Amino acid sequence: MHDDTLHAHDGTLPAHRDTSPTHRDVAPTHRDAVPAPQDDARASQDQEGGKPLRGGKITAAAVNQASVWNVANLLTMLRLVLVPGFVALMLAAGGYDPAWRSLAWAAFAVAMITDLFDGHLARTYDLVTDFGKIADPIADKAIMGAALICLSGLGDLPWWVTGVILGRELGITLLRFLVIRYGVIPASRGGKLKTLTQGVAVGMYVLALTGWLATLRFWVMAAAVVLTVLTGLDYVRQATVLRRRGIAERRAALEESKA
Repeated sequence: MHDDTLHAHDGTLPAHRDTSPTHRDVAPTHRDAVPAPQDDARASQDQEGGKPLRGGKITAAAVNQASVWNVANLLTMLRLVLVPGFVALMLAAGGYDPAWRSLAWAAFAVAMITDLFDGHLARTYDLVTDFGKIADPIADKAIMGAALICLSGLGDLPWWVTGVILGRELGITLLRFLVIRYGVIPASRGGKLKTLTQGVAVGMYVLALTGWLATLRFWVMAAAVVLTVLTGLDYVRQATVLRRRGIAERRAALEESKA
C-alpha cells in the first residue's frame, strides 16, 4: 500500500524540505528597500570626507543673487547711472546752454519717473531685496542732491534752499536708522507730496525758463521748501512718539518677565 511503500523507502529517500523561501526572506521590508533621507545625507557626508555637501547652500545663494537682478532694482541702478550723466549734461558748455539744459532735464525726468515705479513694483510683486532697501534711498538723494548743488553752483538757486532740502533729507534718513529698533516710520501723504513738489520745482529750475514760467518756478520751489520743513518736523514728532512707545513696551515686557 502507499503508506507501506513510503515507510519502506524511509531509509533511502530523504524527507522533503520546503526549500522555497518565505515572504520575509524574499521581500525586504520598506526600511531595507528604500534608504531613508538621513542615510543619503550620511552617505553624502561619507563621500565628502564626513562633511555635508554644500550644493543646497550654493543653490540658495545663486537664487538670492539672481533675485537682485529684478526689474525694480534695475530701475534703481539706472537712476544711479543717470546721476553722473545728468551732472555732465548740466555743466556742459558752461552750464547755461539751453540745449544741454534740456537734455539734463530729460535725464532728471527719467530718474524721477523711475523713482515712482521701482518701489511700487518691488512691493507689488514681492521684489524687495536688501540691495534695493539700501540703493533706492541713495539713488533718490543722489539725483536730487546733484541737481540742487549744480543749480546753486551755477547761481540759479540760493544755497540756503539747497541746504534746507538736503539737510532735511539726510537728517530724516539718519533719524529713521536711529529709531528702526523701535519700528518703522511709514511714508505719509505729505512726504509724497513733498517729493513730487520738489521734483517739479527742481525740474523747472533745470530748464532755462524765462518770463512768467520763471516766476512760476519760484513759487513752486517756495511750496517745496515749506513742505520740506513741515514734513521734516512731522517725521521728528513721529520718531519721538515711536521711540517713547518702544521704550515703554520694552520696560513693560521686562517687568512682566521678572514677575
